[in-house]
Amino acid sequence: MSINGLKPEKMVGILVLLFFLAAALAGCGAQEATQPAAQTGTLEFRANGEDFIRQGFVSKDGWALSFEHVYVTLADITAYQADPPYEPEQGGEIQAKEKVALPGTHTVDLAEGGESAPPILVGEVKDVPVGHYNAVSWKMVEAAEGPAEGYPLVIKGKAVKDGKTVDFTLKFEQEYAYTGGEYVGEERKGILKEGGTAELEMTFHFDHLFGDVDTPADDELNVGALGFEPFAAIAEEGAVDADLAVLKAKLSPADYQKLEEILLHLGHVGEGHCHCEAL
Repeated sequence: MSINGLKPEKMVGILVLLFFLAAALAGCGAQEATQPAAQTGTLEFRANGEDFIRQGFVSKDGWALSFEHVYVTLADITAYQADPPYEPEQGGEIQAKEKVALPGTHTVDLAEGGESAPPILVGEVKDVPVGHYNAVSWKMVEAAEGPAEGYPLVIKGKAVKDGKTVDFTLKFEQEYAYTGGEYVGEERKGILKEGGTAELEMTFHFDHLFGDVDTPADDELNVGALGFEPFAAIAEEGAVDADLAVLKAKLSPADYQKLEEILLHLGHVGEGHCHCEAL
């Protein structure tokens, strides 16, 4: 006897084949259903002018500095899970198994908040892969609008020494690119766990510009710093309002060259150095 022209033994073979095919498809579906979801968290990007900006300090040459505004404009901010770890002294491109970019251009005021305010939140990116983000890069670029328009960095404050007061606004039009490795400080940063939040910090060392009276005069920091006296010397009617073009014209060639070198190395990751390039 046959069914639709098929002999029974052929029917059995077809049924067995269909059974195994259905089982295989069911198994694939079960395997897909049980695959774990990707582990993600939130990555915060912060900018820090340190206590020097939030609390003020005394320059290497004795000027008591306080800061009303310190505007930095940041772009192309990117975090990396670098493998191998990035060495800024060697430069080159970061080799990364993961990278996360913060879209947009951001102007922040590093002097914002009280003396104990935390580093400024520039932005955050959610649902990024977990892991150790051990490198970060960014550019300091001209602000397109707002109080820092036309400048990547604007420093506005007051300096006082021996009863003399100088109000200063220093505007720097040169753009820079900074690339740093893992954050160096009292705690590690950039370690993102599932469902958690980790932060990366772009740190700006203004004591490298003005020096620090609490640091020995022969320390590398103060030897390389400009201090405030060269700015005070070009003040008119108790004020300095100058960009790089004005400073180049009024500072001594040696002081201007020192200023260029300081600005190139202003960006850090905590105490960690960055590879720096003028754009």
